Amino acid sequence: MTDKTLVERVAREIQASQKTSETPAGQSKPSAPAEAMAATINQVFALFRLNYHNQYYAAYPDDTQLKQVKKLWLDALSDFDPELILRGAKSALEKSEYLPTLNRMLDACRAQAADAGLPPAHDAFVEACSARTPRSAQAWSHPAVYLAGRDTDWFFLSNNPESVTWPVFRDHYAGYVGRALRGEQFEVPRPAAIPAEASAERMSKEAKLSALKQLREDTGL
Repeated sequence: MTDKTLVERVAREIQASQKTSETPAGQSKPSAPAEAMAATINQVFALFRLNYHNQYYAAYPDDTQLKQVKKLWLDALSDFDPELILRGAKSALEKSEYLPTLNRMLDACRAQAADAGLPPAHDAFVEACSARTPRSAQAWSHPAVYLAGRDTDWFFLSNNPESVTWPVFRDHYAGYVGRALRGEQFEVPRPAAIPAEASAERMSKEAKLSALKQLREDTGL
């Protein structure tokens, strides 16, 4: 079977899975990140179906059971970026002749994240919430953690419950994880020096505004 045929079959499988999981009447449509995760799980199972055909149908003999298993995987893998999940699935396919279990998939995803130096999303969230000011001066496990915290807003992270802040941080972090896995490099900006009073008088208006902006980012004020 050619690569083109495999891709076409995966696409058809994903489309079929999406049609069987449309939003029921009376329920709100999932958010874009939720839709992306659901599409990723569908793609993973499509890959499994193509590579482990007989094992796949023996493990998931009916649609009802398959939907329940997909939901379990979706919940268990929600801490990982969609691109990282796909990389984990491909790694699992390459290393085993047997249909991956959820536990093996979790290990594969953790290994992919570790290879890139990226902590799991919730670990990154805890790290960002625990960071002291100035935040850009802290020893971050990966620049993506700092950048996701900055984009979420330090004040917002510090003054709201996890139920509110975690989804926002997770979405920002997922974006940076995907970019990092594609080879993009990130850096934590150097802390803005607080100018001496005499030096402040000689600073241009633009320099003062730039220093103030960086100081606000570092302190979350």
